[in-house]
Amino acid sequence: MAVPRRVHVVLFVYITVILTAVAVHAQRDTCGAELNTFLPAPFKSSALLCKSVWNSFILRYSKLKSEDNITSIVLSAPYSSGWVGIGFSNDGKMVGSSAMVGWIDNQGRAYIKQYYLSNQTSSGVKVDEGKLLTTDVPSAAVLYGDNIYLVFQVKFPLHIARQSVILAFSKISPNKFHLAEHDDKTTLSFDFSSGDSVSTNYPYQLKRNHGAFAIFGWGVLVPLGAIAARYLRHKDPLWYYLHVLVQFLGYIIGFAGVVSGIALYNRTHSNFTTHRSLGISVLALGSLQVIAFFLHPNKDSQVRKCWNQYHHWLGRICIFLAAINIVLGIELSDTNISWKVIYGAIISVMIISTTFLEVMMCTKLPKEGTCNGGLQMPTHHPNS
Repeated sequence: MAVPRRVHVVLFVYITVILTAVAVHAQRDTCGAELNTFLPAPFKSSALLCKSVWNSFILRYSKLKSEDNITSIVLSAPYSSGWVGIGFSNDGKMVGSSAMVGWIDNQGRAYIKQYYLSNQTSSGVKVDEGKLLTTDVPSAAVLYGDNIYLVFQVKFPLHIARQSVILAFSKISPNKFHLAEHDDKTTLSFDFSSGDSVSTNYPYQLKRNHGAFAIFGWGVLVPLGAIAARYLRHKDPLWYYLHVLVQFLGYIIGFAGVVSGIALYNRTHSNFTTHRSLGISVLALGSLQVIAFFLHPNKDSQVRKCWNQYHHWLGRICIFLAAINIVLGIELSDTNISWKVIYGAIISVMIISTTFLEVMMCTKLPKEGTCNGGLQMPTHHPNS
């Protein structure tokens, strides 16, 4: 009996779909794939251990031996353009790490280079200055199918099997060996003796929240509250309400920054003793200011002058230490230069504004002959 034409069409489509799926799957690297046909001679896939580590990144490696501390590494990842890199870090962070980065240029030429990441700026990513010890076996980048393969040998100075490994990629190709910023990255704690890997993704979002809360709370709102108290006293009691509202809001947001900083420390155990100590000091001074608000004496009290001096100078010290700590935190962090630019602009605007307001206030007070605009409470005490 003749097979209907419709059945032929259905079978043809079905077989085509299957063959297409098989072809696509064949282009994807797997731990069972045979690589000996296109990889350099020392890097035989049959002699390497294999583990899928992140997204479609696959890490092949030879077990680290105590005799020479040398391991052969083959990193594969999907590739269409840009660069792919694997870095080694002492603390899991990009700054201070050394990385092997590979790419294919527009002419089809393959490159693999070692980079040292001295800081977050593009000028701080230095080509051919990494601290990884390679061997006499040549490193190579190979494009095969839809994947790029980075092959190299690395010699660790000590037999430390577990290493902090950073994986990253970018869709933008390097320009004269200058790397574009990564599109995504992850950090792993990888054991080159057993193949055990633990995802230790650095909590970048938590760190950004910590920085944003600290800058906006301690670095913007708290100084603005002090500015309102010093230069708007002629608007009584408006200056008082603005001072209290803005300072309380700044304290709450700054407190959130401290809480997120504690959570960040518990996740990373970063040894930033000075930054942490200054943060605790700023919180303590801010808390004392809040307590002082609720315990302020009456205007006619004999201790009112002492309280004014206490409130005045404690607030200044708090703002000064907060500014120092914010600058220190930005410097210690793994953030890009935009944070420095933003906070630098904030500081510049505040310095220029307060200088102008101070000059205006001094010129308008010729009779007093002083510019002491100490923080005072209003002449009357509102119920609210």
